[in-house]
Amino acid sequence: MTSFTARRYDSGEPVRIALQNGRITDVEPIWTREPLEDWPWVAPAFFDLQINGYGGVWFADEKLTVEQVLEVLAGYRTHGVGRLFPTLITSSRKALEHGFRTVRAACEKEAWADRMVAGCHLEGPYISDQDGPRGAHPVQHVRPCDWSEFEALNAASGGRIRLVTVAAEAVGAAEFIRRASDAGILVALGHQAADAAQIRAAVDAGARLSTHLGNGAAGMLKRHPNFLWDQLADDRLIPSVISDGHHLPDAVLKTFVAAKSPERVVITCDASGLAGMPPGVYPTAFGPFEVVDDGRIVVAGQRTLLAGSALTTEVCVGHMVKATGVTLGQACDMAGRIPLRLCGLDAPRLIAGAAADLVLFGFEAGAGKLTIDKLMTA
Repeated sequence: MTSFTARRYDSGEPVRIALQNGRITDVEPIWTREPLEDWPWVAPAFFDLQINGYGGVWFADEKLTVEQVLEVLAGYRTHGVGRLFPTLITSSRKALEHGFRTVRAACEKEAWADRMVAGCHLEGPYISDQDGPRGAHPVQHVRPCDWSEFEALNAASGGRIRLVTVAAEAVGAAEFIRRASDAGILVALGHQAADAAQIRAAVDAGARLSTHLGNGAAGMLKRHPNFLWDQLADDRLIPSVISDGHHLPDAVLKTFVAAKSPERVVITCDASGLAGMPPGVYPTAFGPFEVVDDGRIVVAGQRTLLAGSALTTEVCVGHMVKATGVTLGQACDMAGRIPLRLCGLDAPRLIAGAAADLVLFGFEAGAGKLTIDKLMTA
């Protein structure tokens, strides 16, 4: 049995947590005269439902290897992420099938990888083909919704696809969403140029998440109506947001949280396959991308069109606190309990008997900076 002391993420209360055989055996409040400022915080390990890759590796790479999948997963453990959804973006069917098959093989090879991969996210290829809404997704691979193709991709993953992002206006979207929802797969709306009627039809069919709301959108929108208001106003939709300090202005983050409430917002870093790479221009299967000094990843040759983030989940959690004024506990839940519940997955808890899936970290509230000390997983 081992134990450690830390501050609870949700209350700041100092506790001693005892662990044995991968489970929490006791969470004991303690009294201390020590100043708590230097104590670490403890929270359930983070969960991110949109991870494209890491360290120069993309899950949608048609040459992806099992070893690369394991390297990416290990990389995110250093950022406090205990579970995630490998995300494959708009690509050829060949590349997507290979990517999902390789993720499956990695999970079958290593038990820790199988536990860490809580599911997979297919982002596209059933999205808008318009510049702006399409984002950095390659236009040549955008296509209408295809249920038979989706079934083949899910079979390649070993039934691991738990989330799919589609555009509400994509050809065949409503029927596709209905079939996916009936199959127990969470459907998100994203990379779209949909109108109010199309969004309403998609939500009526079963869509329940807005993928990185405010991004993957036209550069110029009508004051009203526009797809932001339509999604914010529909109480059936929960938005995911990239709260890295670059993808959305702080005022937008604060507005989204106020409109939906802290209990109905999901944090994702939407980390690119270039996350963890030094600044520079890199060739990718999706075109040349540039990692900028400040952590942005952009389509090379300009500095406006973002192509994912080089920043990771813990950065987004810290910035959410600074930008919106939510509590540390609320921000951690946005990167844990809330998306896990939305995806129909069990969320780890700080109680005796729960799995010891925990992250210890330091937090500078004024700077909104969260620094990972240690990840523990059952």
